[in-house]
Amino acid sequence: MEFAEKLGVSDRIVSRWEGDGEQASIRMVNQAALDTLLAKADKDGQGRFIGILAADDVPRHTIIEAHDEQTSSGDYVKHPGDGKLMAHVPEGIFLSGEDDEPVWVDEFYIDTFPTTNADYARFCAATGHPVPEHWGNGRCPRDLYDHPVVHVTWRDAQAYATWAGKSLPTAEQWEKAARGTAGRTFPWGDQKTAAKCNVRETGVERTTSVSRYHSGVSPYGVYDMVGNVWEWLATATTPGRYELRGSAFTSPLFRGVPAMPNDASESMHDDDTGFRCVALPRQKEAHKR
Repeated sequence: MEFAEKLGVSDRIVSRWEGDGEQASIRMVNQAALDTLLAKADKDGQGRFIGILAADDVPRHTIIEAHDEQTSSGDYVKHPGDGKLMAHVPEGIFLSGEDDEPVWVDEFYIDTFPTTNADYARFCAATGHPVPEHWGNGRCPRDLYDHPVVHVTWRDAQAYATWAGKSLPTAEQWEKAARGTAGRTFPWGDQKTAAKCNVRETGVERTTSVSRYHSGVSPYGVYDMVGNVWEWLATATTPGRYELRGSAFTSPLFRGVPAMPNDASESMHDDDTGFRCVALPRQKEAHKR
């Protein structure tokens, strides 16, 4: 069987997986090979894969309440400042950190996608803020418009948030938006599935469109909370250093666990670091007036 040969396993093993269906037990090395094949497949192949997923594995852009693991429809708004789509995260308790401690977070909205190059270009044009140093002739390449902006410092990210009438997320806000309320390991659940995000095991080795990984969205319908780019947060660790979360295309999957913190100097910028913003209800309403 050609498929078995590509994976480096026997026909018998593939037949057993097919027979076991959703109950199949797959070794991590074989799961990694499957994830890599899926990531490298063409769009038609990936589309066929999504089409045969079990119904409960298809992302629903949903909200999980603390008292109820059942899902309900997602809640999205367009922010009047920068026009970006934002997901609503209701107030309440969620399980936070590697020890799943209960933490209360007030209601907020978070950008559905990381800040893209196109978003950042509008900000720079409106304010005269310096563009990222790697943009040729001061302009972002057209094929990267919907990729996350990179080579931005914490100060750059903060300047964008201020211009848009938003804020950078606190560590608690970002983690709740990524994990939901019930302590998921990853936005999509507890499975170590690299094909649901742009990390080192996926083999892409560069940023991707912020809307590419539909099956990796969080319980609130937020994209790219694992992989693609690290994201700056508002939470300081020591003077001049701020938290980063989410990992990047350069990171192994385990570094993308949303409960796992990282930090960097506010002046650091790299090709795998970007950001997204949040808004409190009063910030969203104030920007309308």
